[in-house]
Amino acid sequence: VAKNGVYIQNSAQAALLLDATEGRILFSQNASARLPMASTTKIMTAIVAIENMPTDYVVTVAKEAVGIEGSSIYLYAGEQITCLDLLYGLMLESGNDAAAALAIAVGGTEERFIMLMNEKAKELGLKDTRFSNPHGLPAENHFTSAADLARLTDYALQNELFAEIVSTKKMAACEGTRYFVNHNRLLFSYEGMIGVKTGYTQASGRCLVTAARRYGRTLICVTLNDYYCSADHVRMLDSGFSSTD
Repeated sequence: VAKNGVYIQNSAQAALLLDATEGRILFSQNASARLPMASTTKIMTAIVAIENMPTDYVVTVAKEAVGIEGSSIYLYAGEQITCLDLLYGLMLESGNDAAAALAIAVGGTEERFIMLMNEKAKELGLKDTRFSNPHGLPAENHFTSAADLARLTDYALQNELFAEIVSTKKMAACEGTRYFVNHNRLLFSYEGMIGVKTGYTQASGRCLVTAARRYGRTLICVTLNDYYCSADHVRMLDSGFSSTD
């Protein structure tokens, strides 16, 4: 599908390329389809936590947040950790336990936090998005679209802290007891890359949201269920930056 002179062949089930600076869609492919989103869920988890809790707040990790399957920062029950360290663990290492710990700390219960996530989605006009958990593990009624993810990311990147976190390549955290490395390989190799979030489950396939800035323009790229997501993002972003239509 070509739009505004940009055509990009890719292997994604759904894709969207947004010029966030000008507010126009450069490329759209099945972009309103409701699909699983895996850990790109954590974009919403992060922005809701940032907007509802001071980053220096010390969270006592609830036992319900410990031992969640999938990617982890290996929290233990009763551990005390700042909201900021949890946010870095959430977005760099994609910690499912960090997501649950933030959700319980901010919402009181995970269920209440999920309500906040869905309220934010409604506020942002995300009509094809629904959250059932804060981490993105497979669940009923947990889906998004490429178009909604791009809109959410555009909103989140306007928050300076969010933008700073997702652009961090690696860092020592928790007073030096943990070391986080960003899972987004393009952050280490693509010129102008800002971040944003990787995701994968068997149910969703590979999901990726990236944002890059060149020549005073910020582009946001989203692919869902895309085995070759990194290569496709390079191709899509390059095409977007080279387009002048």
